[in-house]
Order: sequence, then C-alpha cells, then structure tokens
Amino acid sequence: MRSTTHTGTFLILDDDEVFRTRLEQAMTRRGFDTVGAASVAQAQQIIADHAIDYAVVDLRLEDGNGLEIIDQLRREQPRARALVLTGYGNTPTVVAAVKAGAVDYLAKPEGADEIVAALMAPRNAQPAPPEDPISPDAARIAHIESVFDAADRNVSKAARLLNMHRRTLQRILKRNAEEDDATA
Repeated sequence: MRSTTHTGTFLILDDDEVFRTRLEQAMTRRGFDTVGAASVAQAQQIIADHAIDYAVVDLRLEDGNGLEIIDQLRREQPRARALVLTGYGNTPTVVAAVKAGAVDYLAKPEGADEIVAALMAPRNAQPAPPEDPISPDAARIAHIESVFDAADRNVSKAARLLNMHRRTLQRILKRNAEEDDATA
C-alpha cells in the first residue's frame, strides 16, 4: 500500500459487488471518500447529490452503458477525472471512452495503485507501454478466479456473482486448471 494520502470524492461504478467493494476499501485506505454504485441509475443519483473528483466506471451494466456516466460527468462536473475499467475492452470502446471524456482506459483486473496513478497523471501524459501485457483471455480468467476465491471457492455463489451458469463456470475453472497443469 502506498503511503501517499489522497483527498476527494471517488465514485466506483461496477455491478460486480466483490470487485467494487474491494476497490472501495482500497481507495478509502488511500484517503479518498468513496461512494459505490452498481448501476447507471445509482451513479446518476450520486452525481446529482455529490461533487465527484474521481470516478472508475465499468462499461457493461445491467441498466446501461458506463459511458453514459463518463459523458454526464464531463458535462456536469468537468473537473472530475474518470477512467474506464473493464474486462470487455476493444478499440472502438477505447475510442468512445476517450471521446466521452475518460482520461484513461484500463483492463480488469487492475490494481488500486495503477488506477490512482492513471487518474493523477497529467492530462497529456503518455503511459509507458506494458512490459508484459496480459491477454484479454488471461485477464478474464484472472477476474473469474478472483471472484471464485472471494466467494470462498463456492462455484454456485461465484457463478451468481459473475452472472453465468454454474456449469459454464465449472468448465472454465476445469479447463484453466488443466492448462496450468500442462504448463507446470
């Protein structure tokens, strides 16, 4: 954990409750006043009620697209710095996020220190290219495994949190375990 303490109101919009709660705790430990939302509607209400300094926004939400929130922040609270953090990244959504007003676009899972660094970077700063980039499939598997671990390795609970069928999750976990055994 960094020793630097930050200030400001930090909105975290993500429908993955486990991930959102962990990120809220991490940002609170860094000194931010955090507020979480699981939906576009909740985030819109929070923006109406609070001055937001920073925001981390997921793209795919049950009631809409996180880019709506990025755009709303740009229009209503132009000093707010927001970034998109998603497991569903592709070039068109990166472009759309930047056009909507996002200062950066990161792939899940990303650590709290990296998120803070992206939000605190000067407006025109160019990030260094990743030394060992993670593939989208590897990022997806890492996210699934972190949710599975957070659900106390309970397949049914993890499947509900991931919004997928239990058998699908079992196949993914089994396939990943077999690939890990083959590379070991």
